[in-house]
Amino acid sequence: MKISDTATAGISISVEELQLATSNHGMPLEALRYAVTPVGLHYLLTHFDMPLVDPTTWRLRVDGCIERPLELSLADLQVMPATTRVLTMECAGNGRAMIAPRPSSQPWLVEAVGTGEWTGVELRHVLDAAGLTDNAVEVVFTGADSGVDGGEMHVFQRSLTVDTAISSGALLAYQLNGGPLPPQHGFPLRVVVPRWYGMTNVKWLTSISGVDEPFNGYQQRQSYRLRQEADEVGEPLSRIYPRSLMVPPGIPEFMSRTRLVSPGPCDLFGRAWSGKAPIAAVDVSVDGGTTWAAAELEPPTDPGAWIGWRFLWDAGPGDHELCCRATDAEGNTQAAQPTWNRGGYVNNSFHRVPVQVLDG
Repeated sequence: MKISDTATAGISISVEELQLATSNHGMPLEALRYAVTPVGLHYLLTHFDMPLVDPTTWRLRVDGCIERPLELSLADLQVMPATTRVLTMECAGNGRAMIAPRPSSQPWLVEAVGTGEWTGVELRHVLDAAGLTDNAVEVVFTGADSGVDGGEMHVFQRSLTVDTAISSGALLAYQLNGGPLPPQHGFPLRVVVPRWYGMTNVKWLTSISGVDEPFNGYQQRQSYRLRQEADEVGEPLSRIYPRSLMVPPGIPEFMSRTRLVSPGPCDLFGRAWSGKAPIAAVDVSVDGGTTWAAAELEPPTDPGAWIGWRFLWDAGPGDHELCCRATDAEGNTQAAQPTWNRGGYVNNSFHRVPVQVLDG
């Protein structure tokens, strides 16, 4: 393989997609070395504009199908029992740019992921304080960001069933990695739902409402659903599908990012995660997926966080395609190739890294 052969010829990115890409960013794959992703390297997706929130006047409203309506300041939340969790967050559109034909949206490759140390109040404590009524079936989270999507003007809102809201361990987070929640990550408060795709984690939270029927807002009804045809209702996305990524070994060629590796022992390292069940195995291939060998797994930390894996490769001169695949305890695994859908969601196919091992 020549360096020029690895260029992404034929992949056209529109001006509109470039505008999205300047507002959002992925995590550089070399940052997989960090068990907790530094804040500035954590992936970021902002649907609309980032709102400016004054923490001195901001209040969280808790209303709807509840017994005791609440208005909570940031100080009110910070005196409640605090919980800190190390949690991996991934965008449901991660890998979208690898699908053909490519759906038009944020052109993620595979870097739309990060793991943060989130601190806040467990959602169930706030719901207990407010007292959900028996007729509540879902809990709706409303952010301060608004815009137009699909021709429909709306504020960003998502919902969870009452059971998921209470049992998932969801946090109302006001800190990330030991510091105040950064503006781009939802200051002063956001939802973080362990093991669910990132769209669930509403930022710049303004209200939590109990409702007596399933929520039908745009981001619940139209976005984040698996569809083959535009008129399908589609399957809603929820828990993260299993995925593994590796730190690309060696050094990169500037434009193509082709990896140049010295011959001999090469320590491959990466991370794996699944929102459906704990990771049970990671396998590595050095020949494009023809043969596989088991990687060594690091001990798990938080059940909502990725785990590390290692594989020692005796790199021989020539061209190689390195691959990794994760399998969780329920048998969910990664496929060799992505499955197309209209939104470009849940493309958790093998991570493939072309390398050139130098001769001598």
